[in-house]
Amino acid sequence: MAGGRQLRFWLIGLVVFVAALWVLREVLLPFVAGMAIAYFLDPVADRLQKWGLSRLMATVVVTAGIVAVLVAALLLLVPLLQAQVTSFLVRLPGYIDMLREAAEPIIQMGVERLPPDQVETLREQASGFIGNALAFVGTVLKGLLSGGFALLNLLSLVFITPVVAFYQLRDWDRMVAKVDSWLPREHADTIRAQFREIDQTLAGFIRGQASVCLVLGAFYAIGLSVVGLDLGLLVGLGAGIISFIPYLGTISGFVVGIGLALAQFDTYTPVALVAGVFVAGQMIEGNFLTPKLVGDRIGLHPVWVIFALLAGGALFGFVGILLAVPVAAVVGVLARFFLGQYLKSPYFQGRGGKRRDLPPPPPAAPDAT
Repeated sequence: MAGGRQLRFWLIGLVVFVAALWVLREVLLPFVAGMAIAYFLDPVADRLQKWGLSRLMATVVVTAGIVAVLVAALLLLVPLLQAQVTSFLVRLPGYIDMLREAAEPIIQMGVERLPPDQVETLREQASGFIGNALAFVGTVLKGLLSGGFALLNLLSLVFITPVVAFYQLRDWDRMVAKVDSWLPREHADTIRAQFREIDQTLAGFIRGQASVCLVLGAFYAIGLSVVGLDLGLLVGLGAGIISFIPYLGTISGFVVGIGLALAQFDTYTPVALVAGVFVAGQMIEGNFLTPKLVGDRIGLHPVWVIFALLAGGALFGFVGILLAVPVAAVVGVLARFFLGQYLKSPYFQGRGGKRRDLPPPPPAAPDAT
């Protein structure tokens, strides 16, 4: 009975937590982002403490260092991005004319080979597709302006997140100790073991994947800029940043980069170089960056990560995206724990308590030929 009461207690607590998250999802963004930053930087603060600094001074040093790096990056990147965007907008009409001239012979050839009624049907379908696409873009922009990226939320993200991150980083060890003191004494060791595995999973994925994203973003940006692609810096950085979603960064960057290259260059050599940058980046990521920085023992399959990100974004917006990977790690660790408990239980091994392996499959029937 005690176990049943504990299970009901924790289930009720989980329901209350999810309900509170749903109700407060519009104001949680800076707090969740601040907690993520504090978790990411906690090992650095711990290392400074080992070198003799107090927790407060370690937090100040880490925060000042991060702010200095961000300011330097903005001072370096903003002028370059502004120059590339301005140059691209100036050349955009010429790119459109070039694409239209290249597409006209293909379209004309198709029109000549199709019956008139099919041509009219294709025109109507194209008009409908364009209208639907414009309506979709309008809906997306409306959602961005009224949803998680509204001006108020953006300002709160910029100004409140650093404050939240500072205080949570300063008090991180005390918060962990306080939560540990609330654990039920009977199961405290088991819960601590699961939390350690969750921490290893998150550390391996989040900190490792962030490093992969930074390295890939720098590689793509430098490579595309050396090739001479307009907006190469922006495309490369964007592809690197969204590489935390498996394969999405490389695929989206490849499609956008090839499209811009086809519109910009008259020959196919630069287009091949743009493709080579993304192929080389994918090879470096798969053979060196991910094995060295992330590892293969984090227990998060790429398909599970993609599902968690999509589900989190659909349910809770940008807050859900930030919480997706931690929740996926918790669910994965708990699923493996309960599976291990099941494999040790009489439900799997039988009443005698001894594991009974399945009988071998029957031999295959002889070939009639």
